[in-house]
Formats: sequence, structure tokens, C-alpha cells
Amino acid sequence: MIVISFSTINFRVIANIVVRTVTSAKKAEVVFQPYGKRIRIALGKTLMDAAKVLGIDLVSICGSRGTCGKCKVKIESRIDAVGELTPSELKHLSKDEINESYRLACQTPILGKVIVSVPERSRVGKQRLQTEGLEVPVIPNPMVKKHFVKLHKATLKDPRSDESRLLEALKTQHKLDKLELSYEAALQIPFVLRESDWKCTTVVWNEEKIIAVEPDDTTARCYGFAVDIGTTKLAGFLIDLNTGKVLTVSARMNPQIPYGEDVMSRITYAMGGSNQLQELQKAVVSGINEMIRECCEKGGVKPDEIYETVFVGNTCMHHLFLKIWPKHVALSPYPPVITRGINVQASKIHGLDLNPNGNVYVAPTIGGFVGADSVADIMVARMLESNEIIFDIDIGTNTEIAIGNKNGVLICSCASGPAFEGMHITHGMRASTGAIERISIDPETLEVSYRTIDDVKPIGICGSGLIDALAALLKAGIINTRGRFVKEMVNTTDRLRLRTHGLEFIVAPKEETNTGNDITITENDIEELQKAKAAMHAGASILMKKMKVAENDVARVVIAGAFGNYVDPESARTIGMYHEFSLEKVKFIGNSAGAGARMMLVSKSAREYSQKIVKKVRYYELANDPDFAMEYAKSMYLPYKDLDKFPITKELLQRLGRSLLGECETDN
Repeated sequence: MIVISFSTINFRVIANIVVRTVTSAKKAEVVFQPYGKRIRIALGKTLMDAAKVLGIDLVSICGSRGTCGKCKVKIESRIDAVGELTPSELKHLSKDEINESYRLACQTPILGKVIVSVPERSRVGKQRLQTEGLEVPVIPNPMVKKHFVKLHKATLKDPRSDESRLLEALKTQHKLDKLELSYEAALQIPFVLRESDWKCTTVVWNEEKIIAVEPDDTTARCYGFAVDIGTTKLAGFLIDLNTGKVLTVSARMNPQIPYGEDVMSRITYAMGGSNQLQELQKAVVSGINEMIRECCEKGGVKPDEIYETVFVGNTCMHHLFLKIWPKHVALSPYPPVITRGINVQASKIHGLDLNPNGNVYVAPTIGGFVGADSVADIMVARMLESNEIIFDIDIGTNTEIAIGNKNGVLICSCASGPAFEGMHITHGMRASTGAIERISIDPETLEVSYRTIDDVKPIGICGSGLIDALAALLKAGIINTRGRFVKEMVNTTDRLRLRTHGLEFIVAPKEETNTGNDITITENDIEELQKAKAAMHAGASILMKKMKVAENDVARVVIAGAFGNYVDPESARTIGMYHEFSLEKVKFIGNSAGAGARMMLVSKSAREYSQKIVKKVRYYELANDPDFAMEYAKSMYLPYKDLDKFPITKELLQRLGRSLLGECETDN
């Protein structure tokens, strides 16, 4: 008999459990405008949770931690249908926004039926997604090839196994004598041979394994798919493996973005447990599948005819795609679980839409923060084949810089942060419709000119525009080399004004914008951009010092990546993102990660070369360098504390009559 002591029972705990159970079982309807999408979701879930399920176009930079303030939405129904304002919201929302019922979607719990509108500034929008990269010619020699064979029919006199007949036919007709039949192909062969009168096509991987058997002659239809898994963007390429030609291309935003805009945010989310890690894998696979289907539809190809895929990406994207626990990549000394290239059967990547017997090759990485995308950059730039010294930079949240030639390459990763993606910038945004991408200021009249993506009214400023703005403000004398506004300029231009948070410069007045608000740049914005560019310049300085390389020693400056392709190299040089190289040396190679993935898909030798790169390239950890902190502090200046290191910019500022640091310039 069991005796229960009622004195030991905590009825308050039981009551709380019951209340939570009942509450979690209840649901409320959430409607998102202007999309007209609606969902019934459990009470207590946030508006961001509902937006994720519906696939609502809503910015989420910080991974729903409430630190970026970008996911602003407006409550159009009763305000008591959502929870109370949180400290994060009080920090990021202005008094006017609070009065107008604006909330942060990631911080707002649902308490009842609610109608929400997503303002233009909070939408991801139509992104500018670059897929083009420098094409490096390679001789097609893919890992997967098809071979058509005719077999002798089984008889009582010759009752050999189907496998023996097939292997003999491949040996005599195609001189392939080291093959084995995979279990998956063995399941197909008894049906295929008899239905096609003993004529079939074998799909052979690496001249060692038969991965599929198909009826009749399908040798003309052999396809592969190359994917660049970027932190922000995905790019996919459908390729004819017989010719090596790209048939169709697709690109889209990485569906993992709602879980965090940067790699650290996503690793933090993944560390919540196996379910969260699986969510992240499922998200990116869904985006890849969309690209596969889009490319196949445009190219007249069936996903089942894709037998080989190659994936490149940074080390975090590599681990998340493979569902490998990424925790230690984020912790010193940042060791990845694996760095070598890895082959995985397609069916083991849950939900991936290609031939289930096909091969998935995930390209090798170099270190914790230097991934397969950097391997692809180095491959496309041909750094290990060059007699001359090449300076390669791939600008992003983690900017990779590589310096060297055939004698050796040194590479580092700079934690440049997401400022150039719009994070921590008052009116910052990604490169999508309505983003200001080009800015110039007349040094004499101080008139501002700008250009937006798709030539529509502006709603914010993207990375290339922010770099332009910083350079233009410096050349116009509106900011000094410390990045501070020159207070006296308030009397010269109405665009510079004082607000409660300090001085700010109006890039686009509210009459010209699509938001009805002024688009401005504040001193805090400038500081965030300085931090980003300082990390890059300091990293480059340390590497050049280690390699004993001066600016004049560099023969080529290679700017890789989709973002770098839109940056004005003169503006970047003016603010000191990199050293004062001659602009004639600068070469843009676009989406080199995608180009490298295509090379590894089409060519065995390119795949082998990627392993050679990993072995020959040395990774340098900037955090261990004793000079990094001092170099970073000097690099916070525009363009650099010692202007003699930037003689071209110094001469330009002097010619424009701008005061230089150490002469008559003071902080304000």
C-alpha cells in the first residue's frame, strides 16, 4: 500500500503546472498585414515565432534575442492581446513608436487574437543576390560518370548473378575493372535488367562504386549541383557533368537567418539541443531544395538525375549543414570537429531533394573561422600558382584575408562584425530594394546625391552605401579623422543637426523616403563602421608584417564575395578598410565561393587541389598577436592614425582644405 503525505505536496507547484498546461493548449489567431497571412498559434509564443512558421518577410538580425531592434511591427488590434513591453523594447523603441503601438516581434508574447502590420523598414525585401564569379577553365572530369552496357541474358547454361554479368560487361566494354555494386544499386538491378532487355546505364562514382542502375541509355543525362552556403545568402548551380557547363542558376536568402544573422547567434541557438540543431539543418536544406527545384524546372531536369553535389561555406555553415555539433567552434581555441572534405550519401542528409543514392561532397575547411569558402577563394584567385604576391580579401561578418603566392599563403579571420549588413546602424539594412547603395557629397556645396537599389524611394542604407557615406563625410570635412562630427559644420549645412543622442547627418530627408522618416547617420553609426573597418585593416597589417610584405610588394588585390563586388574600392581605401594599394591593382572576382564549388564539382583534380590548399595555407590567430590591440586602435582612425601611411588620401584631404589630425582638428 502506498501512503501519500499531503503535507509534503506543494499544491502551488501543481497549480502552476496545470495553468501552464491549459495555457499552452490554448491558441489564438495572428494576422500579418500587408500579407494577409494568418495562423493559429499557442498562447505565449512570440510574434516572431508566428512569423517564422508563416515565412513572413521580417528582419531578424540577433536571433530573436532582442538586441538588434530591427524586427519592429505595429499592433493594429487591441494592445492587450500581447504582453507587456520588455526592457529590450524600451531600449530600442522611441516614445513615438511606443505611442503608435510598435513592438519588437521577437519580444512580444501572444495573449489573444492580434492583427500585426510589418512596416517596410522591417522587411527583408527583395535581396540583391549575386551568383556570378570569376570563371576558371577546368577540364571536365567529374566524380560521377554514366556508362551504357549490354549484357548477356541469364540462361541455364550461364546462371551467373546479375552483379557478375554487370561487372564483366563494364570491364570488357568500358575497361572498368575495380568496381563494386552498392547495396542501393543491387536493389534496382533485377528489375532494371529484365525490364530493359538486359540493356542498362550504370551510374559510377569515382570509378569504384556503382551507385545506381537505370534502364536503357541515359548517359546524356548526368547532372550535378554546386552550392555556396553563405551565412546570409545561398547560391546554387545546376551543371551538366558531361560537358561541365552551367545550365541554370538560383539564389535566395539563407532560411537560417530568423535563427540569427551571424554565425555566433546560430551556434548559440544550436546549443539549445539536438532539436534546435536539426531545425537549423532542416532550414538550410529547405532553401537548397527550393534552388534545386527551380533550377531543374528551368533546365528540364529531374532532381533524381542529380547524382553529385558540392557544398562550400564557412566552418559554421559546414557543421550546421551536416548537423555536426558546432559548440566548440565558438569557444577558444575554436577547433572544428572536422576540416577534411567529406563524402556523404545523399539519403543521409534528411530531406535533400536529389537522387538518394547520389553523393554529397562538403569541401574542406582550414580552421574554426576560415572555411571552404576561403579555400574556394584561394583556388579561384590561383594564389598557390602565382609568382607574384596576392592580397585576397572576402568582406563579411567574418572577413577573411589571405596574403601570399606559390611559396606560401597566410590567412586570418577578422571579426569585423555585421555593421556592413546593417546591424547596430540606425538606418542600416541589407542590400535589397530601397537600400541606398551609393552616396556622394559635393565638397563645396555639401549637396548629397544617392542611388538606391531598383531606383525606388529609400528605406535605409546598405553596406556599400555606408562605406561611401563615411568616405564622403570625411572628404567633405563633416567628420574628422577620428570619425567625430565637426560641430562647427552645423552652421554650414542644415543636414547636420543636434538631437538628444548627439549630432546626426541627414542623408535623405523624410520627403524623399518611403518610410516618411529622415534617413540619417549618427556618430554611434560611424563608430560601429570604424570598428568593422579597423578589424579588417588591423588584420591585414598583422598579416603583412608576418609575411614581411609592404604595399608595393603586392601585385594584385583580389576582392572576393558578393558584398565586395559592390563596394567602391576608392571609398574603401579612403576610410582605411585596407592599405593604400593602387586602384589599378584591384580586381573583383565576385562569388568566388560558388565558382570554386563548380570547379570541384566538374573536376576531380580541382577537388584534390582543395585538399592541397588546406595543407599548404597557414592560419594565423589574430587574438594571439601581441600587436593586434595597438594596431586595431590605430586603425580606428580614418583612414589610419599615421596619415603618412596613406599619402594619397592625405594629399586629397589637404587639397580639399580639410584639417588633419594633429594640426587644428579637435574632438567634439
